[in-house]
Amino acid sequence: MALSAFDLFSIGIGPSSSHTVGPMRAARMFARRLKNEGLLAHTAAVRVELFGSLGATGHGHGTPKAVLLGLEGHAPDTVDVTRADDEVARVHATRRLRLLGAEVGDAHVVPFDPDTDLVLHRRRALPYHANGMTLRADDAEGLTLLARTYYSVGGGFVVDEDAVGADRVRLDDTALRHPFRTGDELLRLTRETGLSVSALMLENERSWRTDDEIRAGLLRIWAVMRDCVERGLREEGVLPGGLRVRRRAAASARRLRAEGGGGDRALEWATLHAMAVNEENAAGGRVVTAPTNGAAGIIPAVIRHYLDHVPGADEDGVVRFLLAASAIGMLFKENASISGAEVGCQGEVGSACSMAAGGLAEVLGGSPEQVENAAEIGIEHNLGLTCDPVGGLVQIPCIERNGMAAVKAITAARLALRGDGRHHVSLDQAIRTMKETGADMSVKYKETARGGLAVNIIEC
Repeated sequence: MALSAFDLFSIGIGPSSSHTVGPMRAARMFARRLKNEGLLAHTAAVRVELFGSLGATGHGHGTPKAVLLGLEGHAPDTVDVTRADDEVARVHATRRLRLLGAEVGDAHVVPFDPDTDLVLHRRRALPYHANGMTLRADDAEGLTLLARTYYSVGGGFVVDEDAVGADRVRLDDTALRHPFRTGDELLRLTRETGLSVSALMLENERSWRTDDEIRAGLLRIWAVMRDCVERGLREEGVLPGGLRVRRRAAASARRLRAEGGGGDRALEWATLHAMAVNEENAAGGRVVTAPTNGAAGIIPAVIRHYLDHVPGADEDGVVRFLLAASAIGMLFKENASISGAEVGCQGEVGSACSMAAGGLAEVLGGSPEQVENAAEIGIEHNLGLTCDPVGGLVQIPCIERNGMAAVKAITAARLALRGDGRHHVSLDQAIRTMKETGADMSVKYKETARGGLAVNIIEC
């Protein structure tokens, strides 16, 4: 399997990569398939069913909204987040769906009642993955024109029913210069080539893009992350949903500045920067999956820590950070999961913490062994982390959890750099443990809002 850094870092919309970005992509894929197979003009009705975690927490995670936007042809990286709610409100008000309306001038309009044609099965799951969804299009006689099943497997990745049976997502067959599937293989390649983790990843990325394209693409990813931090530090008020959670990042940042918070308050800033991103994510804003939306604040916060508090930090370092972090993220995607619905929050916040720790160790001058050590520390101390969003909303405990994990990542990198790279638990062993822990974890702790804090906090 060939994975690119741009598969792990993709521009999307909040509040969830697996529940918002993935379903939007799946719905758009379905609508485009209708068009490509000449079935769109004959479509008289569409029905969508959400299963497993998508059905259990769909409204809180914005899945119905994402599905409607996807059917109308919107893509996560280009949809206008300021108009998205209005577009969905129009569908509810008119009971009409403009299939691929965002892509073509003469959109095909069909009747669609979101209350009956979009069904959330709260206690039914499909066999392959917890995030399953089916879409069906019928003609005027009620005969099925097309029916497809899709799985949103974390980080915005989508697998359709044709891929069921494969162990993992097979994105393409691109031949990489330095293919690796494990941390041990990655370290062996760095020793054989004399390359750093980021330099080795750069050589692999050249299988798809030129150096200029890679640099520009990664800096665009960082620009979206940076803008998200800044918006989160400006916006105030109450987040959407029934919990009425107040935004805190902006007010806390003002107080920290007034107190003269500088370099000696670096970890407090990292916490606020991560929370700022995840408040934006919870509000349905523009974010970068890193590697998921639920964990989107950790890597931007640690990059800001690098730029704000490390002498000599620059954009070249940001590129190297993201390349090294993506190498770590690929190991999780390949050998375990980044889906909270599959392995709990250890797969989201845990993998992001590991990626951020490895990226920071890289730009601080760490050897490949120290980078691997930092990444291992990052995940080791998130093992067993449950995904129990209160009210099915990506707010409590998700926002604070990102702030805490950003600090963990910085600590993990600094701790690894104090050593020589030798340690008792390898990254591969920690990732395998995470996968096994996720398999043993009760389903109620895996993004269903039926366990943990989600049932012990009274919604009001």
